[in-house]
Amino acid sequence: MVYLIIVAIVLVFWILSGFFPLKVEQAKYTVVEKKKGYEIRKYAPQLVAETVVKGDYQRAINEGFMILAGYIFGDNVSKKKIAMTAPVVERQGISEKIAMTAPVVAGLEKGHRVIAFGMPSGATLANLPKPNNPQITFRMLNARKMAVLRFSWFSGGRRVDAKKRQLLEMLNRDKVKTISAPQYAGYNPPWTPPFMRRHEILVEIR
Repeated sequence: MVYLIIVAIVLVFWILSGFFPLKVEQAKYTVVEKKKGYEIRKYAPQLVAETVVKGDYQRAINEGFMILAGYIFGDNVSKKKIAMTAPVVERQGISEKIAMTAPVVAGLEKGHRVIAFGMPSGATLANLPKPNNPQITFRMLNARKMAVLRFSWFSGGRRVDAKKRQLLEMLNRDKVKTISAPQYAGYNPPWTPPFMRRHEILVEIR
């Protein structure tokens, strides 16, 4: 009986930990339209910190996250901590403005991937501390329209690739013109219960 109570308590705390992302600032958007299998959103301009890494999806996510997390946790010239935001975004290292009409599989461009963190509201290049790590750069994203496919549970490389293909196929079905490669966005820390995890695939559209 005591064992069951302990298991129940651990389970409750594990599930409560899944609400962590609700406490951090998230990328701002409005839903424009709901389509069959995905939705169209308009995102506000956002300053992001990026790093380019090489390797398969899982290795890139882990390595890129550690580089960027180091920066916001104080690895900068001012030793200043910066508020964490969500999501963490992964995209292939290819040009932002390439028209896409067919499914794209991750791993193009010699395996280079860009991992990005959004900076908090009010952050500018003038008031952000300079990174100690030269691999980190900053980029201002303009307001943009995105098609978004949301899913939960696990986000291994094969599943993310399949979801990217799925979204592109749906956009092709609906004759929606795309102007970027698919991106993966993850919102949760690794200890989040799988059924509570939020994952998204995003593609910029006209």
